This record gives sequence, structure tokens and C-alpha cells, in this order.
Amino acid sequence: MHTMGRRSFIAVVAGTACAPLLTSAANEVPSLLDHILLGCDDLDRGIDFVEQGTGVRPAIGGVHPGRGTRNGLLSLGERRYLEVIAPDPKQNQNHVEQFALKTLAHLKELSSPHLIGWAAHPRDLEKFSARLRDAGIAFLGPWPGSRQRPDGKLLRWKSLNLTDDQGGLLPFFIEWSADSIHPSADAPKGCRLARFGVVTPNPAPLNKFIDLLQIDILVSPGDQAALQASIVGPKGELTLTS
Repeated sequence: MHTMGRRSFIAVVAGTACAPLLTSAANEVPSLLDHILLGCDDLDRGIDFVEQGTGVRPAIGGVHPGRGTRNGLLSLGERRYLEVIAPDPKQNQNHVEQFALKTLAHLKELSSPHLIGWAAHPRDLEKFSARLRDAGIAFLGPWPGSRQRPDGKLLRWKSLNLTDDQGGLLPFFIEWSADSIHPSADAPKGCRLARFGVVTPNPAPLNKFIDLLQIDILVSPGDQAALQASIVGPKGELTLTS
């Protein structure tokens, strides 16, 4: 895997200084990145935050049945998008599937928007899972997922989660159904993902894991482990952190 150059900058999110991170060069985004997830305890608050920072308002995407969440979507270019995700107050919280409870509880704690994860698309998940198995990397899935859009259309996908995602620094993996429109295609446009990377106090072990997964994400040293992203829109540049 090609190793990118490492530069650093100070990110400021919502007026709070974050750890020194990554880059000044353009297009420093993992080639397999599908979407990034920005969590908040209230979807309207999260959508307002993104609109104020970029000048483009994410559109309501729909709900995740059985997971207790709903989302808003913003295109970040071809086959890349931002998912603003928050609890869905209309879903019965007692009927949330077991695997989704941890994420839902985390979202309820986020009074301000923060990155909570990201997804990569290795194309064929069955082949990818076989490669992980051969490499001795533990995972869960692939399992099916779906979301009903406001227009009633159902989006379907398969996803795979690593048993050890290094505290959320590593992605989950997604394969969209051939009959589903990729969310980036019809979400509001006008923004692009300029940078996306990982900060960690100990880059070497994480880089070893990343090499095995064959994902070209930039890893940079910092005091605290975090995901960081920079989105450029008509209004300016919005920097996000986990």
C-alpha cells in the first residue's frame, strides 16, 4: 500500500482546539471511502450545524427500522457522502435490535455533532470477507441492512464489521444492492470531502492493521485517538472530529 506524506495542522471544531492532525495537500481521502457518519442527539441540530458550516443543507434521508435512528444526507462527490445520524423519536426504543443499542446510546449522549465512524466499499463483500478470514482478521457479517426513503423507496445493502475496529478508527464495510441508488447520487450537492484521516498516539500498530485491510487512510500522530474530516462547501471549510 502506498504510504502518503504526513503533515499536520490544528483543527478547530465548534470553537474547540483539537489535536494536531494531517494534511495540507488536496484529495487526501481514502479511495475506498463510501461515507462518514456525523452523530448527534438531535437530527435537526446536526443538519443545522452542517448547513451553517458549509452553506448546503443535508436532506432528510429516512429511518433505520429496528435500529432506533434516522438520518440526513449530503453528497460529497461521486459515491461519497456525509450521513448525519441521530435517534429517531418515533421508533419504540424497546424494540431496537441488540447490535444497535451501543450506537444509539452513544448518539443520545452527543449534545454537539461529532464523527462516530466511517464506511468503506471493498466491492464484493463475500470475497472481502474470505480475504479477512485468510488473514486471520475477525469480523461479524456480512448481514443485510435497509432504509426506507421519504419517497417510500427502499435502499438495501450488506455490511461487515470488524470485531476489533480500533476504537472506531477503522471502518465498517458496505456493499450496496445493485437495485439501490447510491445516496450520493441524489443527496444535496455542492460540497466535497477535502481530507479524511486518523490521529492516534501510536500509529505503527494501526498502520500494520491498515496494510492488512488494504485501505489507504492517512494516519498521523496525536495525543488522543480521533477521526478527523474536512468538508469544503460554498460557505467555507467545516472541520469535524470524533
